[in-house]
Amino acid sequence: MNALIYFLARGVVALLQTLPLTWVARLGRAGGALTFWLDGRHRKVVLKNLTLCFSQEKSPAEIRAIAQENFRRLGENFASAVKTAAMSPAALRPHFDFIGMEKIPPPAVDTGPRSRIVAIGHFGNFELYARFGQFAPVFKCAATYRALKQPALNRIMVALRERSDCRFFERRADGVALKAAMSGTGLLLGLLADQSSRGVRIPFLGHDCNTSTATAVFALRYHCPLLTAICYRIGLAQWRIEIGDEIPTRENGHARPIVDIMRDVNRAFEIAVRRDPANWFWVHRRWKD
Repeated sequence: MNALIYFLARGVVALLQTLPLTWVARLGRAGGALTFWLDGRHRKVVLKNLTLCFSQEKSPAEIRAIAQENFRRLGENFASAVKTAAMSPAALRPHFDFIGMEKIPPPAVDTGPRSRIVAIGHFGNFELYARFGQFAPVFKCAATYRALKQPALNRIMVALRERSDCRFFERRADGVALKAAMSGTGLLLGLLADQSSRGVRIPFLGHDCNTSTATAVFALRYHCPLLTAICYRIGLAQWRIEIGDEIPTRENGHARPIVDIMRDVNRAFEIAVRRDPANWFWVHRRWKD
């Protein structure tokens, strides 16, 4: 069964990678629209989350419209991620841009290169975060991931990500290797910070939820600047990553409380969600008890 799943998935990947990116994006949007009607479980999660956060400012019809567009975006992003994983930087460049590079100054020769921590979330085609280093080669990019339960699908995901020149660390198995990499210099480490996780319970979009503290912990432990990055969809098969302002981790020479640091991260994500509500990963149960 595992081999069958692997070869079927490989066939779908190969097919998508032969098509133009705009075709793939349209197919993904169509698939997402169909999934909205067929996948009742995730549709309920999305509608529940959107209602929780926006019921005071949007009508039920507006919330449902956002939910439908969110499913289309998810289909577009997942299908496009398969295609963009196989595209060269030159072929990808017309579809992908980033702004705010000046907020991540390159390593200084006189003081020694410092690593940097970037809090990222499930916005837009978030697999593009891993391609950042191909357009800014002064940085060595790295990220963490959690292996899929299905070994066949996990093999395919790993193979796709290996083409990005970004070094990936499995969160449960590669802790020692990640610590060794952080002990070096010049690393740009992206950490997902928008899912329910053990950590601290602080507000996000007006409601308390469990929030990972990994970004704050790494920034403090390794004395790294902490920033945020958001991937926005700006058109069909068009994305832009925007680098946010540095989040202070120390005040008067002392470490800020981790809760305060993560509140600032959540506020940056809130601004991004409100700017384009359909651009975020609403199918995740962010507000668990």
